[in-house]
Amino acid sequence: MSEVMLSVIMTTYNHERYIAQAIESVLRQQTSFRIEIVIGEDCSTDRTLNIALDYQAQYPEAIHIVRSDRNVGWRENYRRTIEAAKGKYIAMLDGDDYFTHRKKLQMQVDMLEADEGMGMCYTRSERIDECGNTTIYPEGECATTLEAMLRRNPAENCTVVARRDLVMRYYEEIRPAEHPEWLTDDLPMWLWFAATGRYGAIDCPTAVHRVLSYSVSHSPDYKKKIAFVDSLYDISLWYDSRYNNSAMRHELLTTKHNTALWVLSFNGTLREYITRWRRDVKEHRELIKNIAAYGLFAKKILWRMWRKKR
Repeated sequence: MSEVMLSVIMTTYNHERYIAQAIESVLRQQTSFRIEIVIGEDCSTDRTLNIALDYQAQYPEAIHIVRSDRNVGWRENYRRTIEAAKGKYIAMLDGDDYFTHRKKLQMQVDMLEADEGMGMCYTRSERIDECGNTTIYPEGECATTLEAMLRRNPAENCTVVARRDLVMRYYEEIRPAEHPEWLTDDLPMWLWFAATGRYGAIDCPTAVHRVLSYSVSHSPDYKKKIAFVDSLYDISLWYDSRYNNSAMRHELLTTKHNTALWVLSFNGTLREYITRWRRDVKEHRELIKNIAAYGLFAKKILWRMWRKKR
């Protein structure tokens, strides 16, 4: 039997509604090489594991399950699943997402095989919320520069294929486990690829990312939403300092500041808004000249007045 060329990394927890579709979407991939699915199952309390075991029984050579007798959390589950992979390349697919383009993996491996200096490549995705509304991501150009990724991550996890040896180098050099303040593992990895080499893009949607209401990145709780966005910009600031001579520090701090204040202009108290403004200005004095913050403050007052009248 030929060696595995690509491993699909599928981390999952309580995904019984979605895991079968995720697995089936990989099994339907049309490739000229052998692939495997490595499922990192983190002690789900629903039927996720049973469904995964059923598929493993049907496809024992293609599906492998990584699990333990305790819940290890998303970060450790992510890494241990990658470490169990055998392929030269790894593709990411969370257990609630799925591939839509039958030749997604073939196209991306072909791109990486043709350019040894390219560490990863991604595609556009479809974002589907729980009401069935669909948008294409990223909305604009498929960017492939470090500066563009520092501003905003264009690569959904479910669209990425990367070289496994470089991913392991990322873990050795960056040691993300030492950054518990980073609330995601994909952006730091993508930024490392962008900072130390190149990454590419394929300009068509090949996968669906489900936007679930209660997740780390899409929480309806405004405090958690601000914390997640703050984490994204803190990651970008860390990479900007280490690999870009802090060339984008002012821009990133301003966007981080404005994003938090925009959320607080609709949510929370005036005290929360002012406290956040003061904290950010203390960190970066140039923000005192940021006109947007004063406009958002006026908007918050008007918003409060309007809500009181209703």
